[in-house]
Amino acid sequence: MDFALPKDLQDYLAELDAFIEAEIKPLQAADDNERFFDHRREWARTDFENGGLPRHDWEELLKEAKRRADKAGHYRYAMPAEFGGKNGTNLGMAVIREHLAAKGLGLHNDLQNEHSIVGNNPFVLMFRDFGTEEQRKYYIPAMLEGRAIIAFGLTEPHHGSDATHMETRAVPETRDGVKGYRIDGEKMWTTGMHVATHCATFARVSGKDGDAAGISCFLVPSDTPGVKVEEYLWTFNMPTDHPRVSFTDVWVPEDALFGPPGGGLALAQHFVHENRIRQAASSLGAATFCIEEAVKYARQRKPFGEALAKNQAIQFPLVELATQCEMLRLLIRKTAWEMDQMSKPEVEKRISDKVSMCNYWANRLVCEAADRAMQVHGGIGYSRHKPFEHIYRHHRRYRITEGSEEIQMRKVGAYLFGYLGPKREKFRELDQAGR
Repeated sequence: MDFALPKDLQDYLAELDAFIEAEIKPLQAADDNERFFDHRREWARTDFENGGLPRHDWEELLKEAKRRADKAGHYRYAMPAEFGGKNGTNLGMAVIREHLAAKGLGLHNDLQNEHSIVGNNPFVLMFRDFGTEEQRKYYIPAMLEGRAIIAFGLTEPHHGSDATHMETRAVPETRDGVKGYRIDGEKMWTTGMHVATHCATFARVSGKDGDAAGISCFLVPSDTPGVKVEEYLWTFNMPTDHPRVSFTDVWVPEDALFGPPGGGLALAQHFVHENRIRQAASSLGAATFCIEEAVKYARQRKPFGEALAKNQAIQFPLVELATQCEMLRLLIRKTAWEMDQMSKPEVEKRISDKVSMCNYWANRLVCEAADRAMQVHGGIGYSRHKPFEHIYRHHRRYRITEGSEEIQMRKVGAYLFGYLGPKREKFRELDQAGR
């Protein structure tokens, strides 16, 4: 067995580091852009008088960083070469995401709003795999150039993780001689609607509540009459761009249908494993950063004339966290590597539980590491002059979003007990033998 990272990936990490030093750090240092990352960060980023939305200058800075990364060939790393990418692997993305997060807060990578110089753009691949020819021709280049920004309207106020009991309805309706659909309903956590040109809106078109089939996805222009942002939900992690959106007598033509009729949930699941393993890697990197910062501080801080680090009460909690990081790193990289060896359907059938293990454990781990780093640093760790509160506030949400940890554990349990996955046939035989 060889656990060494491929040399080309090691070389690419060095290339990214050089790019950050040459392009991103000078941009962060210019024009007092440090205000977005030091103790002023939450106030600098948030327009508290405008619904808590991100400030315009903050979002413009992120766009410039991405523009530079794209020009240098880094932003589209994970995309196929046909879209200007480097055909990045799941292993490559996991290693890169961990590497960037382990550097701490900065313009190179700040996951408070999913920003990174190495982008994660699942919608492009959704259009490649599910869009019509006309949709692919327009939306893919428009998204890559920033002319189209698509929000994701799946979750609803009363159903959360359960999309099958969706209350939003789409009914066939012809207007002015044009066939289309009338959409009525409400969505929650429709991230990015303040700048979105479209909302990928999921609605039931047939079947009964609880059915996975019968739900379709529609590309609804955000300025369509009847689309209304009702409120932006203020969260633990500000600024906010997560609104509740209502759809009242919203009409779209037939060509707004995105993906198979009645099979819209396939779109929602299309990129779930890739998203979860990358997000787990980011949480691992952030946890590593918190641990390393706590270790450095404990070596330098000398209460009562001796280094804080000499106390086992300081050492042992960090030892446990460092051990968990080491084990989790191996599982994440092994799982990402295995994903690269098989198709998407095979991932779902064979190692979906491993992806869930990585995800829920990494999200717990980073919260514990941030909390421990605060404790080791004492009063200054609790302040905004250190980044631990920011890391905690951001990563705490991942124990709920991208599939809550309970959802992830349920997936692991289903594989472990043979209700899903490779053990299913074995347990079926055991059940039959026991009758």
